[in-house]
Amino acid sequence: MNIDQILDQIYILPEASKNSLKEYITEVSHPKGYCLMEADKVIPHLYFIRKGIARAYSSTSDNDITFWFGSEGQCILSMKSYVEDKPGYESIELLEDCDLYRLETENLRTLFNEDIHIANWGRKLAEAEMIKSEELIISRQFKTSLERYKDIILYQPDLLKRVQLGHIASYLGITQVSLSRIRAEIK
Repeated sequence: MNIDQILDQIYILPEASKNSLKEYITEVSHPKGYCLMEADKVIPHLYFIRKGIARAYSSTSDNDITFWFGSEGQCILSMKSYVEDKPGYESIELLEDCDLYRLETENLRTLFNEDIHIANWGRKLAEAEMIKSEELIISRQFKTSLERYKDIILYQPDLLKRVQLGHIASYLGITQVSLSRIRAEIK
């Protein structure tokens, strides 16, 4: 996705506002396996995925727990850093070679103060991220792993082709053996 498509899916900006915002957006590329964000650090920027896929995870003493996947058109940010300028709890790993759009949070905050349209765009971005978090919590609390796997098939079928099964099992909160059983049951 190009940057105009990504920005527009969040909130349609007047052309002048969009151009002001785009002045601060740069393109970067990183290889598969790159750690884009580390837990317990303030992350002073956010990204939009032009091409590729990433995962957010938290580490325990035993393993990593994946709780989010992002692909083309989606935003990658640490909400805690974005909103409060405090260290986030998540790490972000790129699961494919990725082309990203990068925006410094400080530049975005300056634009919020200068342009009400960009401030509204930022509010819509935060609202969309909050809804994603709410949906994730509700799914984890009220759906079985089988139901969550069926949601992946229905809403994110690309994940099954692009992401290791170990990450998908972690995302579902189950072992790879349990995931294999679920996959066999669905076939």
